[in-house]
Amino acid sequence: MLIDHEKLRAVSRAILEAGGSAAGEAKIVADHLVEAHLKGHPSHGTGMIARYFEALHQGGLRPNQPIEVVKDDGPFLVIDGGQGYGHRAAREAMERAIAKTKEVGLVLLALRNCCHIGRIGTYGEMAVDAGLISLHFVNVTGRSPIVAPFGGSDARMLTNPMVVAVPASDDRPAFVLDMATSRIAMGKVRVAMMQERELGEGYIIGPDGQPATDPSIMYAEDHGALLPVGDHKGYGLAMACELLAGMLTGGGTIQPGNPRSGTPINNMFAIVVDPSRLVDDDYMRAEVDAMIDYAKASPAADPAAPVLVAGEPEAMRRRAMTTSGIEIEENTWEALMAAGESVGLSRQKIAEIIDEGG
Repeated sequence: MLIDHEKLRAVSRAILEAGGSAAGEAKIVADHLVEAHLKGHPSHGTGMIARYFEALHQGGLRPNQPIEVVKDDGPFLVIDGGQGYGHRAAREAMERAIAKTKEVGLVLLALRNCCHIGRIGTYGEMAVDAGLISLHFVNVTGRSPIVAPFGGSDARMLTNPMVVAVPASDDRPAFVLDMATSRIAMGKVRVAMMQERELGEGYIIGPDGQPATDPSIMYAEDHGALLPVGDHKGYGLAMACELLAGMLTGGGTIQPGNPRSGTPINNMFAIVVDPSRLVDDDYMRAEVDAMIDYAKASPAADPAAPVLVAGEPEAMRRRAMTTSGIEIEENTWEALMAAGESVGLSRQKIAEIIDEGG
């Protein structure tokens, strides 16, 4: 089905509010999820609400949980999300980090104990919109591992995303590298399963350690494992995220000595830099623009697919889907409706929200 993004925002807000979130929190979470759809990442979109409500009903997710500033000392900022919605906690943490970076030039942000902070590129985009550079390293605790180390045959880590964000001039796309350290994000496996299609080769292995293509293997009791991107290089980056995000934040790594409650918990270590403290702003933007132009000028191997830079595909998809609508497969929509029903919001009421035009 195709649905207008404003209508999807309204439906998502209503479901989240029925699940106990105050209007402000519901708006932050809904906007984050719908923006993920608009930027071509449905794996981090509204289909996640059903997963969030599993944690909500089990007591692992706490709506309306305020962040706790554990430390605010010079460039060091330590924030605890209190197992609330991570989208809210991470946004509020980044707002503090950005404001502080404007004052002191550099902030090391340690954010811990958040229920799924969503698409990490969002927080890099916040930094570049403020004229800042940011690096983000994220790990996941609280649940069983799903990514195999290079050379291994079972899961030992999670998808551990990382982001590097650098601003450019207004007429150039900002550089926002947003990537999982597994070859495919787990959310994309979920989308493939919902669409009842197989994955390509080289993305997952079965519980026997052998190559597999059926995404449902990752949701079986005796599940398989995702493979790291770039073999040993992706494995090394995943370990870097595990150590920086897990150890430096105090949120813990995935090693089995730490508790696994079943609720996915994110920790994020971010470095936010005011580049004007190092180089002249005009120089920085001219250099970034020149590098972007140089890369994009490479003759395309496929004339229908020109060279792009990280962050540009998201901006292009957003422009297209804002007009055409967001495509959601039937299984994902049914899971969203079921999530609403689980907190007392009927399908009839959701239909009324859609008819009202958001």
